[in-house]
Amino acid sequence: MTAADATAADATVDGASAAGPGRIVLLTTSHRVAPGLLSWPAWQALHGADRVLCSDGAHPQVPYLREAGVAVDEESPTARELVDACAGGRSVVVVATGEGEPRLTDGLARLAGSGRISMPDLELLPASYDLPGARLLDLVQVMDRIRAECPWSSRQTHEGLAKYGLEEAYELVEAIEEGDRDELREELGDVLLQVVFHSRIAEDDTDAPFSIDDVAGGIVAKLIHRHPHVFGDETATTPEEVKEHWLRTKAEEKQRTSVTEGVPLGQPGLALSAKLSSRARTAGLDVPLPSGEGVGYELLAMAVRAEAEGVDPEAALRAAARTYRDAIRGAEEKGGQD
Repeated sequence: MTAADATAADATVDGASAAGPGRIVLLTTSHRVAPGLLSWPAWQALHGADRVLCSDGAHPQVPYLREAGVAVDEESPTARELVDACAGGRSVVVVATGEGEPRLTDGLARLAGSGRISMPDLELLPASYDLPGARLLDLVQVMDRIRAECPWSSRQTHEGLAKYGLEEAYELVEAIEEGDRDELREELGDVLLQVVFHSRIAEDDTDAPFSIDDVAGGIVAKLIHRHPHVFGDETATTPEEVKEHWLRTKAEEKQRTSVTEGVPLGQPGLALSAKLSSRARTAGLDVPLPSGEGVGYELLAMAVRAEAEGVDPEAALRAAARTYRDAIRGAEEKGGQD
């Protein structure tokens, strides 16, 4: 062996040449972002790579990469094969599947940990990121499958689910009043499920179908219209001014002939009484309370007084009822000790 050969051999360490160990880029994408919408660094890595590999030929990104002129080979190399492919300073991009290529990354970690191999530069490059609210897309997808395949869910109607909406709303209120953060998060999810479930049922209606996108689009439009101080030219610096904007734009939208329109009569009695009182007071109507005998009229008067004082009569009664519940339990415990 000549001196030159010896020098060349010394420059080669288990497959890596003097040109450098090369580079492996693991490209991850979010299935919640439309395929092809990748970051600029991702496109740079893809176009600059010597090879682009993907083990899943049906990966949603592959058609868009090829349309952009990126040659993608459907291969599933081992860690050692991938390292060898980088010999001579070559760059290889691996488009990760939804599972994240754990077999490959574990193999690369073992090779790097052995200390016997000159490893290529390793880079994890997120090519697309989830936007806030992206997991809602998962919920819609899961609900769609459940509606299609679950024997119980596929037969449900708006009317059949109505009672669950009430139950979940009450459980949410209880979690808020108890101050339990974990319970609050769970109950918010249960309420959200009701919205998505009803929206999915509505898609199957033959006469007037609508989807979760229609529901979301409607509330977005409503929020923008009722917040002209945020999305328009008006100004509001106090909560009272915000409420004034809200009520005015709501009146323009609804064009109701009575302030009592839109007040659900099926809500609890105290809440119903307080809501009617609030509508009348906001409209500047001085309506004397109806006279009558019995506890119903007494409760009505108390609910109206509470609303005028800024107190939620339902919440106040629930708080008193919880205190009463604790007193009952205390009496039970005391009775058991006697």
